[in-house]
Amino acid sequence: MARSLLLLLFFLCCLSQSSLAQRVRKTEYESGMIEKGNKVGVWEYYAYTRDGTQVLAQKYDHTQNKLMYYRPVEDRVYQIKENNAWVNGRVDQPPLFMGGDALLGTYVSKLNYPTMAQDKNVQGKVIVTFVIDTLGRASDHHVLLGIGAGCDEEALRVAKNIPQQWIPARRGSHAVPVVYEMPFNFRLKP
Repeated sequence: MARSLLLLLFFLCCLSQSSLAQRVRKTEYESGMIEKGNKVGVWEYYAYTRDGTQVLAQKYDHTQNKLMYYRPVEDRVYQIKENNAWVNGRVDQPPLFMGGDALLGTYVSKLNYPTMAQDKNVQGKVIVTFVIDTLGRASDHHVLLGIGAGCDEEALRVAKNIPQQWIPARRGSHAVPVVYEMPFNFRLKP
C-alpha cells in the first residue's frame, strides 16, 4: 500500500513538472507550444486579409525543422545561385519569413523616419536586397533603390536587425540561395 502510494505521488509529481515545462503560447500572429523557452511541435502562424479576417499563413514543425504548409504568394522571378553563378528564375517554394508577413511586419514597423528626410519632405520607397542562403540566413544587405536623406541607412539598419528566421527557397527538393528584395515605404503624414 505504501509503495503504491509512493508511486502515485511520484507519477503526479512528474506529471506536474512536465506540464510546467510545456505551455501554450498564442498571440494574434502565432500559436504553439513552448518548452524551456523554445518553440516545439507544430506552430501555426497567421496573417490578416484586407477585410481583417485571420487566415493561416504557415504551419511549421519546430521539432522536425520542417515547413508543413504555407499560404501561396505571388509567383515571381528571383536571382538564384546555381553552379556558382547568379541566374534569374522561378522557385518551387519562395523564401519565407518564419511566422509569415504579419510577423515580419512587426520588425519592419520599427522604421524611424529620419529627421533630415522629414525636414526636406523626402518620401518614397527604399528597396533593400539581401541573400537568403540554403540555411535560411540573411547576409550581404545592400540598398538597391534609395531616396536619400537618411532613409536608405534607416531601411538598411532595420533589414539587418530582422531575426535570422528565414525558410530558404527551394527548387525541387533542394534549398537554393536567392536574392530577396524588401521594400520600405517612407510617407509623411498630412
